[in-house]
Amino acid sequence: MRILITGGHLAPALAIIEELKKTKPDIEIVFVGRKYALDSEKTVSLEYKEITSRKIRFIPLTAGRLTRIFSYRSLRNIFRVPLGFYNAFFIISREKPDVILSFGSYLAVPLAFWGFLYKIPIFTHEQTMKPGLANKVIGLMAKKIFLSFSESRSYFPQKKTVVVGNPVRESVLKVIDKPFLIKKDRTVIYATGGSLGSHSINHHLKKIIVKLLNCYIVIHQTGDVKEYHDYEDLIKIRNKLPKELANRYFLRKHFFEKEIGYIYFLADLVISRAGANTFFELLSLEKPTLFIPLPWAAGREQQHHAEIFARQGVGEIFHQIEPSEKLYRLTVKMIDNLTSYKSNFAGLRHLYKKNASQFIIKEILK
Repeated sequence: MRILITGGHLAPALAIIEELKKTKPDIEIVFVGRKYALDSEKTVSLEYKEITSRKIRFIPLTAGRLTRIFSYRSLRNIFRVPLGFYNAFFIISREKPDVILSFGSYLAVPLAFWGFLYKIPIFTHEQTMKPGLANKVIGLMAKKIFLSFSESRSYFPQKKTVVVGNPVRESVLKVIDKPFLIKKDRTVIYATGGSLGSHSINHHLKKIIVKLLNCYIVIHQTGDVKEYHDYEDLIKIRNKLPKELANRYFLRKHFFEKEIGYIYFLADLVISRAGANTFFELLSLEKPTLFIPLPWAAGREQQHHAEIFARQGVGEIFHQIEPSEKLYRLTVKMIDNLTSYKSNFAGLRHLYKKNASQFIIKEILK
């Protein structure tokens, strides 16, 4: 049996792959995704690195998407839409998968379209409360739609939907590899903008990093977008710090699958975007989080995720247009009250379903 996995959300895809390799090692997995993180740069994507490191065949696909903002880049994306369908036709024709499992995004639409015409069973997973256009379209062609939130039901044909939660990678729940050793003699902050990083978060951290390092250990995942050269700028800042402070500042462009469990294990407080996969990982680990929602996320999904944490008293929200000093004050406030934030996670445990990966696999193999 051959399963083609695709879509823009890597974390749940990796969770499914982990479970498939453990329970169904005879199944062939093919992954279709972006080889490069950004169209404008030739920086190899994290998904390419993670998938190929598992000895899984990776097929690159270039596709276009419709955006709300008109620009040269959006015009170029429109012209890539037919190219995506053209390339997807040959991928589906050549690979002839028995099942297509999508994790959303514009990249999955042309693959689902040809899969539907070839009468290949299509399954899709929606991570957010408010799905984007791509997954709404895929949902029309899908045999079954797996949801993380019950609130998403109204966006899809009801008979197809089932609430399973969000698959969480086993690697985030345990220590496998240690990218560096940290003597934890004080509170540890983990700041991240996701696999691509966040220039806005990096910019705020630049302004307050010295004040943070005076009291705390900071692990900072910057991403590797060449346009902003954040990692290089922050390395320069660290090199100018007194040795005592520099030794508390741990910078990385990316953390790989086998490393992230160690980082989460160390972290007392996380500063992060509020994407669905990050939301569920932090929920499963019960990590107090200072969320910085991506302002232009579809349907304000990241704002909604951050508000869930804030309402329950397990997190706070900082908007990236606010002054960096406020980010610093919120960080200190949370660290001073970590015990209280942690104790409030009991009210959110119903959202985390441990067996999401097993359920999805059982359904697609029926």
